[in-house]
Amino acid sequence: MKLLRVGAKGAEKPAILAEDGTIRDLSGIVGDIGGETLTPEGLAKIRALDIGVLPKLDVNDRIGPCVANVGKFICIGLNYADHAAETGAAIPAEPIIFMKATSAIIGPNDDVIIPKNSIKPDWEVELGIIIGKEARYVEEADAMDHVAGYCVVNDVSERHFQTERGGTWDKGKGSDTFGPIGPWMVTRDEVADPQNLSMWLEVDGHRYQNGSTKTMIFGVATVVAYVSQFMSLQPGDIISTGTPPGVGMGIKPNPVWLKPGNVMRLGIEGLGEQRQLTKAYSA
Repeated sequence: MKLLRVGAKGAEKPAILAEDGTIRDLSGIVGDIGGETLTPEGLAKIRALDIGVLPKLDVNDRIGPCVANVGKFICIGLNYADHAAETGAAIPAEPIIFMKATSAIIGPNDDVIIPKNSIKPDWEVELGIIIGKEARYVEEADAMDHVAGYCVVNDVSERHFQTERGGTWDKGKGSDTFGPIGPWMVTRDEVADPQNLSMWLEVDGHRYQNGSTKTMIFGVATVVAYVSQFMSLQPGDIISTGTPPGVGMGIKPNPVWLKPGNVMRLGIEGLGEQRQLTKAYSA
């Protein structure tokens, strides 16, 4: 299933993308796409519906973030061997964990605002894992049972904030609008192998990232199990799993940074596409 949220910011309706391309309203069935809706029981309830009888929503309406009320937005750094190589970083012995502010979350086609005092804004197409079952001290062999599905994430980053302003990476990752997710969550049963998905990102029509989840250092099951050793994972939590090469800071000899007026387009095989216009911050 492809689950999404449609409507104006703050007034999104839960919905499902039907096989005929229509968007069907789930608001009479579930409160939203998040929390209990993403549990095995919640997804089974939706799966049992006759989608064809549900009301249609306008396909031209805004698509919001595919998950509502995200509790934790967790990210894994330097998780692609080829991306680590382009940055000159060593392959991590264990997954690098940092947090992205949930206030950064926006819809897949909403504008990205370059923050005040930004010098080096950058892009990162990433595979997002959406948790569907509480996970605490999970073994890797059981980790996939805790995954509800997957989505596209653009882990927008400010590299000056991230690496040159002291402290952890979080301050370069959590600015408002730095977390587009969606367009939809694709349930786990529809993704045969999350470690074999092509992914790409373009800025103003130029393709900078053209990679695959094949080059992830720590795969989906490993990441879920590992994170659960340090914090419990709840339905609706998102783990963004790292990015392939082609980010702006990795371009030699001169890095490329986002500017107001750029258009980012990105996608992952089977999970849909995003499009964001970058704008300058204004009070």
